[in-house]
Amino acid sequence: MHAEKLLINGHFYTMDTSTPRAPALVSAGDQIVALGDATELREQFPTAEVLDLGGRAVLPGLTDAHIHFLGYALGLQKIDLYEVPSLQEALDRVAARAAEVPPGTWIQGHGWTQEVWPKHAFPSAADLDRVATHHPVILSHKSWHSCWVNSQALAVAGITADTPDPKGGAIQRDADGAPTGILLEMSAMDLIENHVPIPSASEIDVALTAAFPTAWRLGLTGIHDCDGRDALHAYQRLHQRDALGIRVHKHIRAQALDEAITVGLRSGLGDAQLRLGHVKLFADGALGSRTAWMLAPYEGRPNDRGIPIYPPEELADMVYRAAQAGLACAIHAIGDRANRVVLDAFERVQGAPLPLPQRIEHVQLLHPDDLPRLAQMGVVASMQPIHAPQDMEIAERYWGTRAALSYAWHALLNSGAVLAFGSDCPVETMNPFVGIHAAVTRRRADGAPGPDGWYPEQRLTVAQAVYAYTMGAAHAAGLTHRLGSLSPGKLADLVVLDRDIFKVAPDEISETRPLGTMIGGRWVYRDAALS
Repeated sequence: MHAEKLLINGHFYTMDTSTPRAPALVSAGDQIVALGDATELREQFPTAEVLDLGGRAVLPGLTDAHIHFLGYALGLQKIDLYEVPSLQEALDRVAARAAEVPPGTWIQGHGWTQEVWPKHAFPSAADLDRVATHHPVILSHKSWHSCWVNSQALAVAGITADTPDPKGGAIQRDADGAPTGILLEMSAMDLIENHVPIPSASEIDVALTAAFPTAWRLGLTGIHDCDGRDALHAYQRLHQRDALGIRVHKHIRAQALDEAITVGLRSGLGDAQLRLGHVKLFADGALGSRTAWMLAPYEGRPNDRGIPIYPPEELADMVYRAAQAGLACAIHAIGDRANRVVLDAFERVQGAPLPLPQRIEHVQLLHPDDLPRLAQMGVVASMQPIHAPQDMEIAERYWGTRAALSYAWHALLNSGAVLAFGSDCPVETMNPFVGIHAAVTRRRADGAPGPDGWYPEQRLTVAQAVYAYTMGAAHAAGLTHRLGSLSPGKLADLVVLDRDIFKVAPDEISETRPLGTMIGGRWVYRDAALS
């Protein structure tokens, strides 16, 4: 058991309405045992190890409620194409990697988006063929809802003009029907991904272990992980060795639904370190690839309403079967039609005795008629605030005036819905303080689009944003009795900050740097400034 620790001279923002603020805290073992006056706590716990925080702000440990952590960890080995400013810059980076690795080796990269390029046009296999003729290449889009490949990758996968579009996806084609090198949505991307060598279990464990310290240095003590089977296996291996460095609420993919039902798995199985979460389903695609499913067409594209992943009745059937088995669902929905279809599916299973609340991932665009329905049904809005300032130009380009109810955090909160915030990393940075800044300002770090932010009526207070990363995330995971606030009896997860985000100018929030991160009463990261 970890020794008693007494943290004094701090500004503890507890997220507990019964004791919103406190100057000192005591942990014993892995739990918080007391908050209050430092002098009184010294007398009550005379053998506790004392640490003076120097007046610094302290928050409950932060949870990223939507992350692809294994994808992030493995992505550290890929070509970094995050929002490269031009097609040529992307090609230069691919050419550099091709010169470094043997012919025939797969070249992988992530993060490009044509939306930041001058003409907003998708690239092609022919572009990649100019710089990589002896390597199959697959480069995932920033959104992870499309990929860009070269001709050799198409050949390895056997994709030709005669290859039909897979269900829930599309192979982009030229005027003659030949594949262009862009594959839209997971089912189409899998046509290529299934041929990419899979990392070994030991390689995955090493990648995850190397990534945990990055999360700790950002103040993250927990994640809700959206990756697949390999991630679940790895988290179990690490947990068994007492080497799982972060609390994991692990979703399972739709492909595993039948097996989960057959063996009797239920949401919430496990402990506070590793817990079976929701069944992760997809209703539609993404905004950037124009595969988000819309009630009305995209602006300037009268025949384009996006791509549904499942017909409504099939999605509703999956939700029903999951609910009957005690499995809650977390459903990706971007477009307003996708969100409506998901809400309709959840409405059909209202009253089912689920151990966790149903949730919608992203909730990026709602029709006004659907906004109150999340609160009415107790559906969690699992959202990623960084998406709003990052996507504002393309949201206005493709959604027009409908964008007024996109990323509608304040409206949802006012309706009574619970918000749980995350990053969607590696789509965006996992830094929660960048997310809090976005939620509070609706601006980018460079100040765009202006002092009031984008649709400023949807801004949140700092307290509301922090709550979504703490108690909101705990609610979504069914763990409010263990996590989410600095309260006696809860697990001792906390983060010490280099500045008080409740007092600094909003523009400074994104620059916040944690000085110490504690998980279960143990410092997993502690800067020299906390001596």
